[in-house]
Amino acid sequence: MLEETKVLIIGGGPAGLTAGIYAARAKLDPILIAGPLPGGQLTGTSDIENFPGFPEPQEGMRLMENMQRQAERVGTKIILDEVKSLDLRRRPFSATVSSGDEYHARTIIFATGARPRMLGLPEEKEFLGRGLSTCAVCDGAFYRGKEVAVVGGGDSAMEEAGYLAKMCRKVTVIHRRSEFRASKIMVERVRAMPNVTWELDSVVTAIISDPARKGVAGVAVRNVGTGGEKQIPVAGVFLAIGHIPETGLVKGQVELDEEGYIAVNERQETNVPGFFAAGDCHDRRWRQAVTAAAFGCRAALEAERYLTREGIA
Repeated sequence: MLEETKVLIIGGGPAGLTAGIYAARAKLDPILIAGPLPGGQLTGTSDIENFPGFPEPQEGMRLMENMQRQAERVGTKIILDEVKSLDLRRRPFSATVSSGDEYHARTIIFATGARPRMLGLPEEKEFLGRGLSTCAVCDGAFYRGKEVAVVGGGDSAMEEAGYLAKMCRKVTVIHRRSEFRASKIMVERVRAMPNVTWELDSVVTAIISDPARKGVAGVAVRNVGTGGEKQIPVAGVFLAIGHIPETGLVKGQVELDEEGYIAVNERQETNVPGFFAAGDCHDRRWRQAVTAAAFGCRAALEAERYLTREGIA
């Protein structure tokens, strides 16, 4: 099957769904390819307290289901399939999905997100969202007054540790080296916090469970120099070892930075006219649901303006 559209949105997280809402309200009849399980990273988050408009915590899955229903109600056509190939070398753009169906689009809003780097421990899947987190801003408040660990040594890890130290009783920073990739001033700022301790030249070898509350009780660490092992009791573990942008589909077709994030300007435009990016596939700094939604809004508005200039909208 071949279907044509003015706006094709790839990605079913906050950025993609918000783009769908705005594009549909602009009467652009957008098609959104959400993947087999739409919702993005938020579907694995138990409680969300920082998305505006909800006085009570929202389960991630429920929030994304509501966003999807809203996008569909205003006219976004959502396809539960996965894009396997994308051709941006000719107009209209072409996308082929797993089923073999093909979509031709005058504009594309690429909102595939990014996935956090994990340690590769077998228990990570079990504890993600239940004591294991990849976002202190998202989940830190649940550990107020408790002891937590932050794994990583870059700027993101220092930001996470500093943020958590303001609300947690104790923060232990675990890093595999004694030197840091983080800027010197950021490390010094965190070192000055009295409730931050350090486990350097160390790696996490296991996450220890708490059977009573079905959560995290601590971490096991090994010193890479001495081989010595120890357990550190914590209620939460925050991984800050980077993200991997989901940009493989456009590699070699769109300008990417050295880490694979899509390069965009203030209008969400890439170096390919008519191809826009929104959310964590280009945002290496904030990575919040609300900022992803904002980027999706911007991308849809700019796509509409692009189509108007081209005499298509």
